Amino acid sequence: MAIASRDEWMALLQAARLPYQPTGSLHLAYHDDELAVIREFRELGPGLGYACQWLDAKQVEARTQAVLSAGLLGALWSPTEVAVDPRLLLRKIPEFLAERYGVKFCFGCAVRSIDLPRVETGAESWTADAAIVCAGEDFETLYPGIFAGSGLTRSKAQILRTGPQPGGWRLGPSLLAGLSLRHSPAFFNCPSLGQLRERIARELPEYDRWGIHVMVAQGPDGELTLGSSHEDGLAPEPFDRTSIDNLIISYVRNFLQAPNLDVSERWHAIQARHPEHPFLVCSPAHNVRVVTGLGEADLEIGGLEKVPHVADDQELWARQARAERDGDQNRAGDAICRAVRSNHSAVRSNHLGCSLR
Repeated sequence: MAIASRDEWMALLQAARLPYQPTGSLHLAYHDDELAVIREFRELGPGLGYACQWLDAKQVEARTQAVLSAGLLGALWSPTEVAVDPRLLLRKIPEFLAERYGVKFCFGCAVRSIDLPRVETGAESWTADAAIVCAGEDFETLYPGIFAGSGLTRSKAQILRTGPQPGGWRLGPSLLAGLSLRHSPAFFNCPSLGQLRERIARELPEYDRWGIHVMVAQGPDGELTLGSSHEDGLAPEPFDRTSIDNLIISYVRNFLQAPNLDVSERWHAIQARHPEHPFLVCSPAHNVRVVTGLGEADLEIGGLEKVPHVADDQELWARQARAERDGDQNRAGDAICRAVRSNHSAVRSNHLGCSLR
């Protein structure tokens, strides 16, 4: 999925003339089981469309001086990753869309109900032929019945950032290590992954408990972003855990040598996530589409995901048609979600449907 989304992002970044850094990434191996998984993926990856290359320890050191060499066995190099400043993009993309396409943004204006052609907000109402709802982890305001039957939950991630590194020091490629091999679905077909997971569960149980996988990326001003944890539940704690921050920093020190790892900023993100599928698309009413559940997109590295197969589901359409004929839109949406969850398929929808992919 990230390969396809990267193409979309690159087109947008270039059209809007927004800055980006084509850094690539290195998945580092310090243990034999990590080495086994990476070598297996190196054999499988090219046939699946992944651009990757095995580098031995000396080749890694020639590409970046940020990696600890003691115990390093090698790394998987991926050239496709791109680093951006999300805070800058959040400001600039609306400006670009407004200027290029005449998109009107109404910030601070919460939609409380949709009954097309009417869309009601707190202070006014609009008319529209269609609506796309991207409400993130807000499951309660619009179509709560659909969300309740979808299997979605919330995922809280704690993330850290250092100040700018002194002397113009640069990280080079974004860095990941063994914990991330068990996190990315791209590696799930590697036969040795089970042994790696067993070792981590035995030696690093707290990292499994808090869903921690660690990556490091550098921003344009030299700051390092480190993360992240993953705590799932419909009611995540509002308070961050210092112990999780310490676990992230401790693991980073196993593979990163940077001039300054003092944390200057800490925050958490709460996102919608489905335990089995990368995202959720539902159509609870005619010409209304809900898109959410992109909960794995917090700090992900972009080249090691792939779009799954998309197939039509005739049972889904039949259930939805019967529910719509009976005038029960909530039951129609619930039927869609149940049908998709039951067979783990992805559904191509032109105007009505639900896709869990």
